[in-house]
Amino acid sequence: MAARIVVVADTHVPARAKRLPDAVWHDIEAADLVVHAGDWVVPELLDEFERRSRRFVGVWGNNDGEALRSRLPEVAHVELEGLRMGVVHITGDAKGREQRCDRDHPGLDVLFFGHSHIPWDTVTPAGMRLLNPGSPTDRRRQPFCSYLVVDAHDGELTEVRLVRLPRS
Repeated sequence: MAARIVVVADTHVPARAKRLPDAVWHDIEAADLVVHAGDWVVPELLDEFERRSRRFVGVWGNNDGEALRSRLPEVAHVELEGLRMGVVHITGDAKGREQRCDRDHPGLDVLFFGHSHIPWDTVTPAGMRLLNPGSPTDRRRQPFCSYLVVDAHDGELTEVRLVRLPRS
Protein backbone atom coordinates (compact mmCIF):
# COMPACT_ATOMS: atom_id res chain seq x y z
CA MET A 1 0.00 0.00 0.00
CA ALA A 2 1.35 3.44 -0.93
CA ALA A 3 1.59 6.35 1.48
CA ARG A 4 1.40 10.07 0.83
CA ILE A 5 3.68 12.43 2.76
CA VAL A 6 3.32 16.21 2.84
CA VAL A 7 6.47 18.11 3.77
CA VAL A 8 6.61 21.77 4.80
CA ALA A 9 9.19 23.97 6.49
CA ASP A 10 9.73 27.59 7.36
CA THR A 11 6.08 28.50 7.76
CA HIS A 12 6.92 31.50 10.00
CA VAL A 13 3.26 32.04 10.97
CA PRO A 14 2.29 34.76 11.86
CA ALA A 15 5.60 36.56 11.25
CA ARG A 16 5.69 36.08 7.44
CA ALA A 17 2.06 35.12 6.80
CA LYS A 18 -1.13 35.25 8.83
CA ARG A 19 -1.98 31.66 7.89
CA LEU A 20 -1.04 28.80 5.59
CA PRO A 21 -2.61 28.70 2.13
CA ASP A 22 -5.74 26.57 1.80
CA ALA A 23 -4.01 24.25 -0.71
CA VAL A 24 -1.45 23.31 1.94
CA TRP A 25 -4.15 22.47 4.49
CA HIS A 26 -6.03 20.44 1.89
CA ASP A 27 -2.97 18.29 1.19
CA ILE A 28 -2.13 18.01 4.91
CA GLU A 29 -5.59 16.68 5.71
CA ALA A 30 -5.34 14.07 2.92
CA ALA A 31 -1.81 12.88 3.81
CA ASP A 32 -0.83 9.70 5.62
CA LEU A 33 2.10 11.55 7.20
CA VAL A 34 2.81 15.26 7.61
CA VAL A 35 6.37 16.48 8.17
CA HIS A 36 7.34 19.99 9.33
CA ALA A 37 11.07 20.77 9.21
CA GLY A 38 11.04 23.70 11.63
CA ASP A 39 10.62 27.46 11.95
CA TRP A 40 7.02 27.51 13.12
CA VAL A 41 7.33 30.68 15.25
CA VAL A 42 4.18 30.09 17.38
CA PRO A 43 2.92 26.93 19.12
CA GLU A 44 -0.65 27.53 17.93
CA LEU A 45 0.40 26.43 14.45
CA LEU A 46 1.84 23.20 15.87
CA ASP A 47 -1.50 22.61 17.63
CA GLU A 48 -3.32 23.01 14.32
CA PHE A 49 -0.92 20.64 12.53
CA GLU A 50 -1.48 18.02 15.22
CA ARG A 51 -5.27 18.40 14.94
CA ARG A 52 -5.37 18.26 11.15
CA SER A 53 -2.80 15.49 10.51
CA ARG A 54 -3.43 11.75 10.60
CA ARG A 55 0.19 11.24 11.61
CA PHE A 56 2.65 14.02 12.26
CA VAL A 57 6.38 14.48 12.83
CA GLY A 58 8.15 17.79 13.26
CA VAL A 59 11.23 19.51 14.62
CA TRP A 60 12.05 22.96 15.93
CA GLY A 61 13.98 25.53 13.95
CA ASN A 62 16.26 28.42 14.80
CA ASN A 63 13.32 30.87 14.97
CA ASP A 64 11.35 28.74 17.43
CA GLY A 65 11.33 29.66 21.10
CA GLU A 66 11.14 27.55 24.23
CA ALA A 67 7.40 26.87 23.89
CA LEU A 68 8.07 24.96 20.66
CA ARG A 69 11.46 23.52 21.66
CA SER A 70 9.87 21.96 24.74
CA ARG A 71 7.40 20.06 22.51
CA LEU A 72 9.55 19.16 19.50
CA PRO A 73 12.94 17.52 19.02
CA GLU A 74 15.84 19.05 17.13
CA VAL A 75 16.07 15.89 14.99
CA ALA A 76 13.26 13.38 14.43
CA HIS A 77 13.11 9.93 12.85
CA VAL A 78 10.10 8.12 11.46
CA GLU A 79 9.50 5.03 9.37
CA LEU A 80 6.65 4.64 6.90
CA GLU A 81 6.18 1.99 4.22
CA GLY A 82 9.65 0.68 5.09
CA LEU A 83 11.19 4.09 4.34
CA ARG A 84 13.60 5.35 7.03
CA MET A 85 13.24 9.13 7.23
CA GLY A 86 14.84 11.89 9.27
CA VAL A 87 13.82 15.49 9.81
CA VAL A 88 16.07 18.38 10.83
CA HIS A 89 15.88 22.11 10.33
CA ILE A 90 19.47 23.08 9.51
CA THR A 91 21.98 21.02 7.50
CA GLY A 92 24.57 23.78 7.02
CA ASP A 93 25.94 25.34 3.87
CA ALA A 94 25.01 23.90 0.48
CA LYS A 95 28.69 23.23 -0.19
CA GLY A 96 29.51 19.84 1.34
CA ARG A 97 25.89 19.18 2.39
CA GLU A 98 25.69 15.67 0.97
CA GLN A 99 28.85 14.43 2.70
CA ARG A 100 27.93 16.19 5.96
CA CYS A 101 24.45 14.64 5.98
CA ASP A 102 25.88 11.16 5.35
CA ARG A 103 28.15 11.68 8.36
CA ASP A 104 25.53 13.26 10.65
CA HIS A 105 22.48 11.18 9.68
CA PRO A 106 23.62 7.63 8.83
CA GLY A 107 21.19 4.85 8.01
CA LEU A 108 18.43 7.00 6.53
CA ASP A 109 16.78 6.70 3.15
CA VAL A 110 15.54 10.30 3.18
CA LEU A 111 16.37 13.44 5.15
CA PHE A 112 13.90 16.33 5.08
CA PHE A 113 15.27 19.74 6.06
CA GLY A 114 14.45 23.43 5.91
CA HIS A 115 16.05 26.75 6.90
CA SER A 116 17.12 28.07 3.48
CA HIS A 117 13.62 28.46 1.97
CA ILE A 118 15.22 27.00 -1.18
CA PRO A 119 13.80 23.76 -2.62
CA TRP A 120 16.50 21.08 -2.69
CA ASP A 121 16.57 17.55 -4.11
CA THR A 122 19.86 15.66 -4.22
CA VAL A 123 21.25 12.25 -3.36
CA THR A 124 24.26 11.77 -1.09
CA PRO A 125 27.21 9.49 -1.91
CA ALA A 126 25.68 6.91 0.47
CA GLY A 127 22.35 7.06 -1.42
CA MET A 128 20.30 9.16 1.03
CA ARG A 129 17.83 11.53 -0.64
CA LEU A 130 17.97 15.10 0.68
CA LEU A 131 14.75 17.09 0.30
CA ASN A 132 13.93 20.67 1.25
CA PRO A 133 10.36 21.81 0.48
CA GLY A 134 11.13 25.53 0.40
CA SER A 135 8.55 27.62 2.26
CA PRO A 136 4.79 27.85 1.68
CA THR A 137 4.68 31.40 3.07
CA ASP A 138 8.05 33.13 2.51
CA ARG A 139 9.67 32.67 -0.88
CA ARG A 140 12.61 34.98 -0.10
CA ARG A 141 14.69 35.02 -3.30
CA GLN A 142 12.75 32.16 -4.92
CA PRO A 143 10.23 32.79 -7.72
CA PHE A 144 7.48 30.99 -5.76
CA CYS A 145 6.45 29.62 -2.37
CA SER A 146 6.42 25.82 -2.19
CA TYR A 147 6.03 22.56 -0.31
CA LEU A 148 6.45 18.87 -1.17
CA VAL A 149 4.03 16.02 -1.76
CA VAL A 150 5.88 12.70 -1.64
CA ASP A 151 4.59 9.21 -2.40
CA ALA A 152 6.28 6.17 -0.85
CA HIS A 153 5.81 2.44 -1.35
CA ASP A 154 7.78 -0.54 -0.05
CA GLY A 155 10.74 1.50 1.18
CA GLU A 156 11.03 3.60 -1.99
CA LEU A 157 10.04 7.11 -2.95
CA THR A 158 7.83 6.64 -5.97
CA GLU A 159 7.16 10.33 -6.63
CA VAL A 160 8.42 13.65 -5.28
CA ARG A 161 6.39 16.63 -6.39
CA LEU A 162 7.31 20.23 -5.61
CA VAL A 163 4.04 22.14 -5.30
CA ARG A 164 4.45 25.74 -6.41
CA LEU A 165 1.97 28.09 -4.82
CA PRO A 166 0.56 31.08 -6.70
CA ARG A 167 1.63 34.50 -5.51
CA SER A 168 -0.97 36.10 -3.32
